[in-house]
Amino acid sequence: MPKVVQQDATVISLVGFAHGTSHFFHLMLPPLFPWFIQEYSASYTAVGGLMTVFFVTSGTGQAIAGFLVDRWGSHRVLCLGVGLLSCSGILVAMTPAFWGLYLAAFVAGLGNSVFHPADFSLLNHRVSHARLGHAFSVHGLSGNLGWTLAPLAMTAGATAFGWRMAGLVAATIGAISLATLWWKREVLVQQAPDLETPRQKPTRIVDLVRLRLTWVSFTFFFFYTLGFGALQNFAPSLLRDLYGLSLALATSALTAFLIGGAAGLATGGFFAGAEKGQEKLVGLSFLASAAIALLLAAVIVPRSAVIGIMALMGFGVGIAGPSRDMLVRKSTVSRLGTGAFGRIYGLVYSGADVGLAISPLLFGMVIDAGKTHFVFVGVAISLVLAIIAAQGIAYEAR
Repeated sequence: MPKVVQQDATVISLVGFAHGTSHFFHLMLPPLFPWFIQEYSASYTAVGGLMTVFFVTSGTGQAIAGFLVDRWGSHRVLCLGVGLLSCSGILVAMTPAFWGLYLAAFVAGLGNSVFHPADFSLLNHRVSHARLGHAFSVHGLSGNLGWTLAPLAMTAGATAFGWRMAGLVAATIGAISLATLWWKREVLVQQAPDLETPRQKPTRIVDLVRLRLTWVSFTFFFFYTLGFGALQNFAPSLLRDLYGLSLALATSALTAFLIGGAAGLATGGFFAGAEKGQEKLVGLSFLASAAIALLLAAVIVPRSAVIGIMALMGFGVGIAGPSRDMLVRKSTVSRLGTGAFGRIYGLVYSGADVGLAISPLLFGMVIDAGKTHFVFVGVAISLVLAIIAAQGIAYEAR
């Protein structure tokens, strides 16, 4: 295997493993919601607030983390983030009361804040341009794998040994990821050749927030994750209420959605390397997923087909992932050059955290009000608004 190919594969694998770890911690708490509700007599809105704390902290920290990545280096910041995630699992296991779960959510959100600026800076600087599309695909795929494994591992751990022991399971996974990043540190810290010649390099946050690119990208990620967060946190409850599925089948439907998203991400890597047209793929795939969400809202899907159609919706969202990341990259290089990857990814991906922070509170209140089917309508609207924003990102790239 040529040396450059081997290096690309190693970097992609390491960054992918770290990204999978971060997504595992996205779902460290939601699978434990039934246990929290039972033990602390909490409402859906109260437990949904845990994820709001997580993503508000992550979104706020992400904008700062982007500057730290450009100044201190991606590897150092990435190791710090993984270490904080592992600590959050320990805090879940040791919490003395319900408020302690909010502290764990805060620490986990702080750790999660580093991943998008650090990951994408590493991939853009350390991976050859010819394999960037596949790098973005693996990055998203590993994240979906983390989402897929988390509900299974956390639910199994809590069922067998109690929810506190499930927190220690999460902490162990974080520790393994940190050890791997430290073991292979020489691959991630070595200097890479320049990619493109930068045109301008705003160094202050005020310069970046004045750019239209920042806000259209932020808007895209906000609406994309606003709808996605509803499914991530409440899909089992939604499908149980609307279709009368058992908890096991409803959870399997969420798993099918995530597996479908992973398959879409793997497929999308083959389309992301095209010189143009990424925004069309994003638009068509999101539109198809929005239509499926409306079908689910109307409760006209046969119960036997729910798991399959959830997988299709996940595929539609997933296949757009690599093209989405390539769009942001092209726009960043066009407007800012390669020296601002950490800063711009930190700012625009904070839109994703804001969407995921608002989603559990907004849709948790909708469920508490007994308007369950409106959650799927909200998912469809969010995807359509994300399509419009994607066209704006493509305009900035041109």
